[in-house]
Amino acid sequence: MYFLTGWPRRLLCPLKSEEEPFHIQPNSQRFYFAVLSETQLSIWFSRPSVLIVSYIESVKAAAQFGFYQQAEWKPDDSMIAVAVSNATSLILVIVSSPLSYLHVPFAGSPRVKVTPEEQCAPALSLEMKRPIDLEAPITSIKSLQEDLLVSTADGYLHILHWDGVSNGRKAISLCTVPFSLDLQSARGPSLDLEGLYIRDMEYCVTLDGFAVVLDDGRLGFISPVASRFTAEQLQGVWAADVTDGTCVAVNNKYRLMAFGCASGSVLVYMIDTTTGSMQLSHKLELTPKHFPDVWNKTGSVKLIRWSPDYSVAMVTWECGGLSLWSVFGAHLICTLGEDFAYRSDGTKKDPIKISSMCWGAEGYHLWVITSREEAELVENMEEAPPPTQTKQAGILQFHFIKSALTVNPCTSNQEQVLLHGEDRLYLTCGDPTQVPSSSSDGPHTPHPHNLAHGLEGSPLHHRSAPSPNSISQGLSTLLGHKHWHVVQIHSTYLESNWPIRFAAIDTAGQCIAVAGRRGFAHYSMSTRKWKLFGNITQEQNMTVTGGLAWWNDFVVVACYNFTDRQEELRLYLRSSNLDNAFASVTKLHSDTLLLNVFRDLIVLFRADCSIFLYSIERRHDGPNPSACVELLQEVSMSRYIPHPALVVSVTLTSVRTETGIALKAPQQACMAESIMLNLAGQLIMLQRDRSGPQVREKEDQKKLLPFCPPVVLAQCVENVWTTCRSNKKKRHLLEALWLSCGEAGMKVWLPLFPRDHRKPHSFLSRRIMLPFHINIYPLAVLFEDALVLGASNETVLYDGLQYYYSKGREPLEVAFPYCTVERTSQIYLHHILRQLLVRNLGEQALLLAQSCAALPYFPHVMELMVHVVLEEEATSREPIPDPLLPTVAKFITEFPLFLQTIVHCARKTEYALWNYLFAAVGNPKDLFEECLMAQDLDTAASYLIILQNMEVPAVSRQHATLLFNTALEQGKWDLCRHMIRFLKAIGSGEMETPPPTPTTQEPSSTGGFEFFRNRSISLSQSVDGIAAGKFNLQKTFSMPSGPSTKGSERWSKDSDCAENMYIDMMLWRHARHLLEQVRLKDLGCFSAQLGFELIGWLCRERTRVARLDDFVMALKCLHKDFLWPFPVIPGVTVAASPLSCGLLSQRLLKSQSADSLLNSDMDTAPPQASARNSNHTWLDGLGALGPEPKEMNTSSSHGGPQTQEAFLSPLTNKTEECSIGSATDLTETSSMVDGDWTMVDENFSTLSLTQSELEHISMELANKGPHKSQVQLRYLLHVFMEAGCLEWCVVIGLILREATVIKQVVNFLDSPEVPPETVQSIRSGLLGVDAWASTDCLGYKPFLTLIRPQLQKLIETAVEQVQPEAFQPGASSPNSKLTEPQHGCPRAEDSRGPAPLGLALPSEPPGGLVTEDGGAPEEQEEQAADEGAYDCTLS
Repeated sequence: MYFLTGWPRRLLCPLKSEEEPFHIQPNSQRFYFAVLSETQLSIWFSRPSVLIVSYIESVKAAAQFGFYQQAEWKPDDSMIAVAVSNATSLILVIVSSPLSYLHVPFAGSPRVKVTPEEQCAPALSLEMKRPIDLEAPITSIKSLQEDLLVSTADGYLHILHWDGVSNGRKAISLCTVPFSLDLQSARGPSLDLEGLYIRDMEYCVTLDGFAVVLDDGRLGFISPVASRFTAEQLQGVWAADVTDGTCVAVNNKYRLMAFGCASGSVLVYMIDTTTGSMQLSHKLELTPKHFPDVWNKTGSVKLIRWSPDYSVAMVTWECGGLSLWSVFGAHLICTLGEDFAYRSDGTKKDPIKISSMCWGAEGYHLWVITSREEAELVENMEEAPPPTQTKQAGILQFHFIKSALTVNPCTSNQEQVLLHGEDRLYLTCGDPTQVPSSSSDGPHTPHPHNLAHGLEGSPLHHRSAPSPNSISQGLSTLLGHKHWHVVQIHSTYLESNWPIRFAAIDTAGQCIAVAGRRGFAHYSMSTRKWKLFGNITQEQNMTVTGGLAWWNDFVVVACYNFTDRQEELRLYLRSSNLDNAFASVTKLHSDTLLLNVFRDLIVLFRADCSIFLYSIERRHDGPNPSACVELLQEVSMSRYIPHPALVVSVTLTSVRTETGIALKAPQQACMAESIMLNLAGQLIMLQRDRSGPQVREKEDQKKLLPFCPPVVLAQCVENVWTTCRSNKKKRHLLEALWLSCGEAGMKVWLPLFPRDHRKPHSFLSRRIMLPFHINIYPLAVLFEDALVLGASNETVLYDGLQYYYSKGREPLEVAFPYCTVERTSQIYLHHILRQLLVRNLGEQALLLAQSCAALPYFPHVMELMVHVVLEEEATSREPIPDPLLPTVAKFITEFPLFLQTIVHCARKTEYALWNYLFAAVGNPKDLFEECLMAQDLDTAASYLIILQNMEVPAVSRQHATLLFNTALEQGKWDLCRHMIRFLKAIGSGEMETPPPTPTTQEPSSTGGFEFFRNRSISLSQSVDGIAAGKFNLQKTFSMPSGPSTKGSERWSKDSDCAENMYIDMMLWRHARHLLEQVRLKDLGCFSAQLGFELIGWLCRERTRVARLDDFVMALKCLHKDFLWPFPVIPGVTVAASPLSCGLLSQRLLKSQSADSLLNSDMDTAPPQASARNSNHTWLDGLGALGPEPKEMNTSSSHGGPQTQEAFLSPLTNKTEECSIGSATDLTETSSMVDGDWTMVDENFSTLSLTQSELEHISMELANKGPHKSQVQLRYLLHVFMEAGCLEWCVVIGLILREATVIKQVVNFLDSPEVPPETVQSIRSGLLGVDAWASTDCLGYKPFLTLIRPQLQKLIETAVEQVQPEAFQPGASSPNSKLTEPQHGCPRAEDSRGPAPLGLALPSEPPGGLVTEDGGAPEEQEEQAADEGAYDCTLS
């Protein structure tokens, strides 16, 4: 509503004086302020804030009358009445205003341009009139239209004429006024008023009476029986049980009386219209919850001041401090806590003590006079003056920005928040990606550290604002960022028309209109330009009276025309010049107080208490579009409205309560069905009367249906929101009525729909009013998004001025924090769902929730609902007869996110409440199993943590094993790593010791998972050895029956070897499962991600699961797994460049047609294999094919040219996505990957290639798979070589078409260490492949022809029987080193001791495996795999 901004400003009095000001009184317009000190009366002007004139009492007169005490302005500003202390006199001062102006010298920054008009203040003169003697000390003076009311200490009320003529005097003794508890029965004891007088009083126009505080602390209200005040005609009511009243302030708009009490609280009373008694409406008091230090230490209330628009009240206490409340008690600001009360080092500041205060024009400033000791504390920043010198008196000016709803309630139809300060506007609209430059330049923009504040305002869960692209466009625009869009109001308009009185924004949030004292101006967000009246006379000839609104691209203005002395309704087109020539004008017969727009209707509320409805129609008859306004209906409300000023807002809505609500036709749903009036906080609804026969008449008659008598919907209403949009999916939210009710929070008047067009229950009401509390002050409602938008004050301490501390004084910038205004928002859906469930309206709650299930924060809504109910019920001291949690739990099961909601809520709640929660929602074991069945493994993992705390370790281990196995199967590697850690923690927990932290054997930078990496480390040295740069690898190929010796050695420091054994068993089982299913790619990923010792395990399994019987099936699986194309006969392939072939090969296996083609019979194309030399060229290393066949048989079903063309068409390149996992397990390998590729690059330039050789190369490239798959296959080849799994080496050699690999394996089969079964298996496998290639895949025939000598040798070889245990490659003969002969690279087989693995790159240093940061290299490789890159970085 109102928000503090910036630092307060101090106004220094230019006249030197020893007297401190102690009282400030504004005139009725708040342009002039009378400031009193003991013998001095000064008049200040509001803008610029300067002293105009000062009247100093002579010494003689001061001795006669005493010091000044209070002042009061005459309503027309021509006189000031001043009460003096010594005598019983009242002095009248005549204020005359000649037509001249004072020039104000401007001593500000030279950068600020100030125009001559802005530097002017009116010149006034003061002249003393004779004093009036009232024979007793004056206690209070108040202006009463033409009269002046003065209370004196002898218990009399004097009614004086302002001209001071003696015959105008009347005196009423308080003793003669009858007081009772109410006016009807005059019941209750009458007050004995003997010796009492009125300490403070204030006149209320709309109640036509005086609120008084008597000197014994009683509170009362005095009203005249007839229209004039006379002694016989007064009567009073008093408030029971209150005896500590100190001061009073009345609110004319809401008919409220706020009484300050000695206890520090403010009691707000209303007058009961039926009995006339004083009824307590609400209290304004600090709560111990929010202000535990000061809530009962404030002292008595000193002053209460309502803002000019009566929407907020400022309160100050004897002990100091300021506090701001909305009219019905929502607390907005308090300077007794947080940064106002504490410095950044935690020391407490003294609160500011205030002797007098008042609001400035339109509530943009609060003028404050601090008490004497306070003024000395925050003295001006010059050197401390000697005590004899005179001081400069100071006035503090606090700056406020306020919501546009306070004065122009028609903006409640919008979903934007619009605030206005005295010279700028704050908006929440605009594209979040383009924060306007003005917002960063504005002095009150939020600081960057505040931008991370959460979306949910509640203290339970702080949640970051959703990313803009995840939400509907409207929501992202309104919530995408925390910055305000700040628009500076045009200085030319502001100079002559300050202060800004009204502001309005259009529905799209792109146009803003503002109206000051005269005329108006509007601004476009898209062009960043203001439009002002071209003719200044037209601007000055009109003043906006009833407010501003937008209708499409027209500004609708209710104004008074000074030239014609006529009230008018005008519409100006936004796109044309701002000129009366382009306006459509409708003359009105009475003053307009309020204006609103609903669809194509304008509703006006006029000063004669009648409501007028107009229709607007757009016309295109002229060069510019114009609007045609036509009166539709007039509704007189004078019977129901006692005073027109009491109407806060008038709104047209489509809300109705009739029986046909659910069966309402869609076009009817948006018609203006009812009028909502906020009458002094009472929400009154007038519905159209559809009971008559005219319901069935033609369409245009419906608009003129009469209205039923009014019905009161709610009390204490500050704001109303409704929308004219309709959305069938979210009817609950869009057809609801939203109310803001001060301290009572918000209320929603929700429609209830029968489900599936069933007949509604006769006993069920059509609508229901649901109250709920929110933590922010609501300023706008996003209907579809179920959000409330608001703003809140934030403070920033500025303790940089340490220099002044040393002198014992604080400047204002240190005494007060810098105030900013933050955008806030809050979810309210969980409150409404809960209220519906409490009232057994679960079906309605379900309909509402299902309509909002697509919202990005819907899971959060569900969590909040469970959390709030759980906290309340589980921590309740009394037994709850009808607990809500089981109902809420049952309700949430209707949604798929039930399992996540429960577990997230449980993990954010303390352990003590878990039993209560799971008693309502079900056993966590069952919920865990549901998660597993639904394949929701992450949620299942969260349930494991619950189970671990609530069940014995055996149960949690059993469930963890289930989850671990499922995660392994699905390749959720992160989860697997978590599960390994979890299982180890459980194992150590069983021995009732905290889980030990395993010692790491390698420097690691991987954060959370350091010790998973240790599972795979097969290094024989300590960290120091690695750091030294010497990197030796030694494999242990002994085959223990349990875990590997390295494994037991590694965990020897742990006491829970059994736990590791348990995990190892599961890992082995999974590896066996993968190998049995020929899922080599998954096996590689599994090994790399979990640090599984693949080589050691394969050594042990070499004669068991690592044996391979069906080579053809394995070959097909590898082709499919690694996206590797089956080789194609050269003659069948369309000739293409190597580049395009390479692209083709990457895309080859992406479609089913390609698959079927490659697996189909191609036996019609004859194999052509050329004779090869026995010494291999580098092309042999690539497995190049023979020359192209000269002829080609195209009779095959797949061989037609059309098929081939379709086959070669480019397919979407999704290779990266399909190639999951990482290529190599670098903890077990040295740099072996791409040796022959390097040689290709080195030798390529030296070779002179013929045309046919180029064709071979291009053909070869077409038959290659993705580079990443090649790296992975070579790595697996290396692993199987190391482990001695020769069958697999042959299969991978075949797919890579590496003749050298086959040759090596065949040579190695001669070794006596190889078991005869392996030789037999390889021989039968190769023969099987040969047979399959001859029939199904002719592309393999050239390569098989190439290795025929090896095959022949294999068939002829005599096999010897040798025990498999003798296989020890660690200390083997040269033959056991399965390295590929490489050009330019010395063979490593001669070296003894620790030998480098497999195929070492010639350019790689020996220590190439250790990464620079010492981290596990597989981390880098995983990242590479995630980025979809094929290159495998090894160092």
